[in-house]
Amino acid sequence: MEERNDMKAASVESNDSTRSIAFKVEAIRHEIKKAGEDIRLRFPLLRHKNAIAVLILAISLMGMLLTSWLYVQDVITAWVAIPVIALLTSLLHELEHDLIHWMYFSKKPWAHHLMMALVFVAKPTATCSWLRREAHLDHHRWSGTEKDIEELTISNGQRWGILRFLMIVDTPISITVNTLQQKTWKDRISHLRVAGALFPLGIISWGLWYVFLFFHAVNGIFSLMGVEPIYWSSGMLNFISYLNIMIVVLIAPNIFRMFCLHLISSNMHYHGDVQKNNIIQQAQVLNPWWLLPFNLFCFNFGSTHAIHHFVVKEPFWIRQMTVKKAHRVMREHGVRFNDFGSFRRANRWGSQLVSESLGPVDR
Repeated sequence: MEERNDMKAASVESNDSTRSIAFKVEAIRHEIKKAGEDIRLRFPLLRHKNAIAVLILAISLMGMLLTSWLYVQDVITAWVAIPVIALLTSLLHELEHDLIHWMYFSKKPWAHHLMMALVFVAKPTATCSWLRREAHLDHHRWSGTEKDIEELTISNGQRWGILRFLMIVDTPISITVNTLQQKTWKDRISHLRVAGALFPLGIISWGLWYVFLFFHAVNGIFSLMGVEPIYWSSGMLNFISYLNIMIVVLIAPNIFRMFCLHLISSNMHYHGDVQKNNIIQQAQVLNPWWLLPFNLFCFNFGSTHAIHHFVVKEPFWIRQMTVKKAHRVMREHGVRFNDFGSFRRANRWGSQLVSESLGPVDR
């Protein structure tokens, strides 16, 4: 009898907890939506989201072309070209993310897919935009679980070490490690689909990156050893001269941008012990000053992406403009801010005991 009463009490407590979470989530959503609408009332031009998206796309692509031309003409160095192009591709990544959620030109599919194609070509090291859509929507359905392949692929849930660092830096390595870590062949095949999403541009661009690293590593080793350099054919040297340009104006900026994004994203999302459908536990706000350089090259992702989990259909520039109000209400209702202990917990939300043992959590 006592056991039955205990079970009933636990059930009531669980239902109360669920209602409490739902109330908090709805309160956060209400304030974020209201902040977005207030911004649109102040600046009516922001309602023309399709036109704004096209303008951002055009400026980003033209900026990439101009920067590439300046580099080829020896007006700027690679150390200038790479970060500038990385910043511009971070804008394109945010556009792609919104396109995945059908925020732009949903009633004009040809325009929608044209934008997707242009972004896809400008970000060749990433997975195919159309195939990524399925994985990203699953990320929202199953955030923090083993079904969240998008986050698992960028090292979320892994303990920190050399292996995790390599997974964040190198997408093919990450896909390989994540696939091999699966317990069954069925799960391995399911995760291996991500490798297929790299076809064709991802496979080509990462292959060129490895050729670039191999060529310059071999020459560097021979130079350090003080021995005669390898005799490369004229055809190979001519290919490398073009490859060097391709690396600077397209491949290296995207790899650098992806590293910044994956570092932030994989650590701001929780994994492994997230309560089902509890959006408050899915992501924290990760924006300390010392992560500013990384947030810069993923367009303030650590500060704004948790907002997206609550209100999905809000363009990324609106999230930037409402971030202050959004953070206030999120903090009030239990969303974590700069929970650095998650780095040591392999991104687990953590029980109360774990949280206490690792120090207080900044809420």
